[in-house]
Amino acid sequence: MNAPTPNPVTANGQPHLGNVIEAKGLTKRYGETIAVNDITFNVGAGEIFGLLGPNGAGKTTTILMLLGLSDISAGQARVFGHDPMRDPLSVKRRVGYLPDTVGFYDNLSAADNLHYTARLMGMAREERFRKIAAALNRVGLSEVANKKVGAFSRGMRQRLGLAEIVMKDARIAILDEPTNGLDPQASLELLELIRGFKADGISVVISSHLLDRVQSICDRVALFNAGRIALLGTVGELGRQVLGGGYAVEVEADGGVNLAKRLSALPGVRHVSEPAAGRFRIVCDSDLRAEAAGEVVAGGGRLTQLSLDRPSLETIYTRYFQTAQSPNQDASREVPHAA
Repeated sequence: MNAPTPNPVTANGQPHLGNVIEAKGLTKRYGETIAVNDITFNVGAGEIFGLLGPNGAGKTTTILMLLGLSDISAGQARVFGHDPMRDPLSVKRRVGYLPDTVGFYDNLSAADNLHYTARLMGMAREERFRKIAAALNRVGLSEVANKKVGAFSRGMRQRLGLAEIVMKDARIAILDEPTNGLDPQASLELLELIRGFKADGISVVISSHLLDRVQSICDRVALFNAGRIALLGTVGELGRQVLGGGYAVEVEADGGVNLAKRLSALPGVRHVSEPAAGRFRIVCDSDLRAEAAGEVVAGGGRLTQLSLDRPSLETIYTRYFQTAQSPNQDASREVPHAA
């Protein structure tokens, strides 16, 4: 098997736009048990990529192989062109990792925990103080910087873990079940921080069994089942493949002529139904709210309601395995990107 081609780097050691993670035929065996079975995927620069699926499906094992923390039984992985098995230090310098259970010293303050990590990294004192202050401010922990971590909630610990990634200037953040055990508000706040990573050009790999909770932030997802990738693509692409449509636009209008016909003629529309007079449901390949509103006006109608129903990963995942003959059949199937 040929090795993935390393990405070229710029003068400051950062990669050009392209794939920052490449996995090809990645496999992990524990004796006779296959935990990860011949998976292939890439993560692009600045992309938020989800490893989603039930507990025990192989997500954490995949992460540990990418980090060089677990041997690879077969296949290959590259992180910024580096082999995590042969050159784990080069990988660790560029990657920040937030495990499911964050390990901080409870008897130390938030700032002191970060100082300890920074000293282990060899960071100079002045740089250390500057970066730690900025990182704690970034995740909203400045006011509790000097409080002992033992008194922190799980959500605060997760934020501190993100602060460590920020302090490290990591170019990839790998987050294992970051919203597990958090209440809905804490989850939303944490996911917003993760969106901020993408805005800074940081690639994010996020593992979760809470499909609908994280789907809003993922550019693409790999849906795991029994150690394999069952489906791979954007949520919209998976919705089109499994559910027959990626989006559903709901339109309500007063008056108008031939609105169903007008809406059906829009590019990317798969089906238009009229469950009640003046109310239309458009199953389509993309968000066509603006185009639908234009057709209502052009047809002489008055728009009274317009909404978008995105496909649910939970629904996609459940429907796929209801219709598949076997949970391992059609594994590692990637949905082609829309042009």
